[in-house]
Amino acid sequence: MTPPPDQPPAPPAKPKPTSTDRRARHEDRLVTIRLRLAIWRELDERGIITPAEIGVALGMPATEAAGLLTRRQWREGDVALLEAAATRLGVQVPRSAVIGTRRQAD
Repeated sequence: MTPPPDQPPAPPAKPKPTSTDRRARHEDRLVTIRLRLAIWRELDERGIITPAEIGVALGMPATEAAGLLTRRQWREGDVALLEAAATRLGVQVPRSAVIGTRRQAD
């Protein structure tokens, strides 16, 4: 069935992610949560609370640093950015601890 001429065509359907993709994204999400908590804890212990100070500590613009630590929506590349920020602060959150816990629960 074709849409009426005054309406744009319907967008193509998004492909459904595979179970492997969903699992990988879930694991990344858990890692980002752990990294954010560890980074916030370290910043708090150092007395770094303003966005400008956070940006300097993480080595990125203040708005980007604040967004990285507070955003709720998963984005590609967040894990790498958070791992780099944690390394810069000397925070260690082993990625295998999160992934290992998930696999044992299956």
